[in-house]
Amino acid sequence: MKRCFILILLALPVLAQSNAGELRLRVTDPTGLGVRCRVELVSQANQFRQQYSTDADGNLFAWRLPLGLYRIEVTHDGFAPFSQLAEVRSAVPSDYTIKLSLAALNTSVTVTDQATLIDPERAGTVNRIGEETIEDRATSLPGRSLQDLVNSQPGWLYEGNAVLHPRGSEYQTQVVVDGVPLTDNRSPGFAPEIAADDVEALSIYTANFPAEYGRKMGGVIEVTTKKDARRGLHGELALSGGSFDTGGAYAMTQYATDKNTFGVSANGDFTARYLNPPVVQNFTNVANTGDFSARYERDFSDKDHLSLLWRRELARFDIPNEQVQQQTGQQQTGAETETSGTVSYQHIFSPNILGTVVGMVRDDANSLQSNPLSTPIIAFQNRGFREGYVKGSISVHHGRHEWKAGIEADFYNLHEAFSDVITNPGQFDPGTPASFNFFSRGYDREQAAFVQDSVRRGNWSLSAGVRWDHYHLLVDKNAVSPRLGVARYFPSADLVIHASYDRIFQTPAFENILLSSSPEVQSLNPNVLRLPVQPSLGNYYEVGMTKALFKTLKFDASFYQRRVDNFADDDQLLNTAVSFPIAFNRASIYGAEAKVDLPHWKSFSGFVSYSYMVASAYFPVTGGLFLGEDASAALSNLGGRFWVSQDQRNTLRTRFRYEVTPRVWVAAGAEYGSGLPFEFDGTEQVALAQFGQAIVDRVDFATGRVRPSLAVDLSAGLRMYQKENLQVRLQADVQNLNNRLNVIDFAGLFSGNAVAPPRSYALRLMAGF
Repeated sequence: MKRCFILILLALPVLAQSNAGELRLRVTDPTGLGVRCRVELVSQANQFRQQYSTDADGNLFAWRLPLGLYRIEVTHDGFAPFSQLAEVRSAVPSDYTIKLSLAALNTSVTVTDQATLIDPERAGTVNRIGEETIEDRATSLPGRSLQDLVNSQPGWLYEGNAVLHPRGSEYQTQVVVDGVPLTDNRSPGFAPEIAADDVEALSIYTANFPAEYGRKMGGVIEVTTKKDARRGLHGELALSGGSFDTGGAYAMTQYATDKNTFGVSANGDFTARYLNPPVVQNFTNVANTGDFSARYERDFSDKDHLSLLWRRELARFDIPNEQVQQQTGQQQTGAETETSGTVSYQHIFSPNILGTVVGMVRDDANSLQSNPLSTPIIAFQNRGFREGYVKGSISVHHGRHEWKAGIEADFYNLHEAFSDVITNPGQFDPGTPASFNFFSRGYDREQAAFVQDSVRRGNWSLSAGVRWDHYHLLVDKNAVSPRLGVARYFPSADLVIHASYDRIFQTPAFENILLSSSPEVQSLNPNVLRLPVQPSLGNYYEVGMTKALFKTLKFDASFYQRRVDNFADDDQLLNTAVSFPIAFNRASIYGAEAKVDLPHWKSFSGFVSYSYMVASAYFPVTGGLFLGEDASAALSNLGGRFWVSQDQRNTLRTRFRYEVTPRVWVAAGAEYGSGLPFEFDGTEQVALAQFGQAIVDRVDFATGRVRPSLAVDLSAGLRMYQKENLQVRLQADVQNLNNRLNVIDFAGLFSGNAVAPPRSYALRLMAGF
């Protein structure tokens, strides 16, 4: 531990960040004097389009740009328009000086947006979601606006209550918010959301992971929170409402000077459909959510930048009942609160060396309360953690190389309290005690170090890195994880071929890990299997291509295979809403994905994507808690194979937008899923009593799969008012227009089922100044 703190102190001159860079421009007139003018940056591959203004000296700093190619266009009265390409390949700022010429002497070469359609150096699957897509997204139910955006991408799908599963992984997703990783479960039933209105851009990785990322490696979601690039006072307001008595409000305001930026945002929502209910009737599903954040940033000089962020989030919601539970009068209520503070500092040592450091503290609490009429069990839970995180990195540009190295340390103080009273003993094995109480604390200590390099030689690009991880909670493990990616660009065909390999080390989910590993649980049943959950080790492979078509379309295709030892999953405790981590011997996951993007063509934009996946896991059980018949089955099955719960073979998604006039647009989308597998211990008659005929009709007991789902969505937008810096927009959405009963899960977490919403409507009014 002492050595770890010494490393942290040595890294304090340097700040952790996501895979983003900075572009620094200086615009001058023919005599070399600075010019105040308008600058537009466009990168179609990154879904990025932003307008800026230089200061009186002609300087402009564009922060937090996703790595890639950008078109720079400069316009100013009396001067010829200027356009050129720029590359952002490192956290080290890229400097460009632009000398404008008089309008009569225009000799610049016009660069079109199509030149940024593909990234010739991309060596893996990365999907970008930009500000325009986020603004025009279909309105989501509270708690899942960010998840809905991610779920629109190939390789991702929902299971249960907006729980994201990337390429067959269970809960192995990390959300990186402005460079700070959050590795706990971020679905609505486990943690408050970061509202999409507060997000400027998303970068979504499912392969070729940078070595600086570890611990949760099913998928990485980089979130860049909203920051207005303009100086002065600016803000946004959004009001929404719709089906299921849903309503919400979001407000953000920011004031920026040359050196300082102050910003606050707030969001609040209420709804009568928060979680996906187990039955069509949507019993007891009311929720209220809210968050508030405050930000301060200061540029002490051209070389030093400080950022402070404080955020408070909360959610209170009911657990939806099954039919039998509703008849008895059950009422279960969950609550989540999260408070975090982040401080970061950046220093430029030289034009080729950048150092960053970041620290975060976070308090998280999650509770479950049950009334005396709950069946078959009255359950209470109060768990949470306090997290301290620090990360330092240094980025170096040297010739063809873009080096980055750093260390990070994460400390969790966990606490878990659980108690129950059985109200229907017939639902449990003989000998199960009528009540149970548990309380424990634990300390999770994780450290890591990494180094990575990106190099380009001609039309070849190589990314390579290695990461070391140490994990200590219930077990003590170390691992070294190499990462490698290569890409070859064929300019004549506008084609990139890429391949990658990722060695991954994934730490177990810590939600209820103390409960599931405690010797006290042996009192719950005379037949117990209790094994410590080990970290997962895996090898990820991918090959793929990116092709520009007709200078307007981008076509991506990839084939992948994942092989994982100690495959992570989750299970329920005594038919409650309390889940805990488990692990199986190994898993094999393979599939293919394809996506066609139309960034902009005349008045059209949109995408269509397809995912194919086969995911299976193998016994024996290698970690977790199993009771009664489940323990006997786990002990007796030493080599069988089963389809994992995320094994949906075919998924198709599409959404296209058409601009009818400069003030009016319409959009249509659809999603098809071939259905997830399920295991149900009872008969069809038992299922009918619990869930009803409509649910049972959507399940195929012969094949053990949920029947296919299909939802068609429509949206329309109107720019009601726009003058100078003020604009007002109205959007209307209809989701599941075909009103199909789509069952996501059968016999899953939270009372067994997960039923998607029926036809629903929403209105959203947005204003910005």
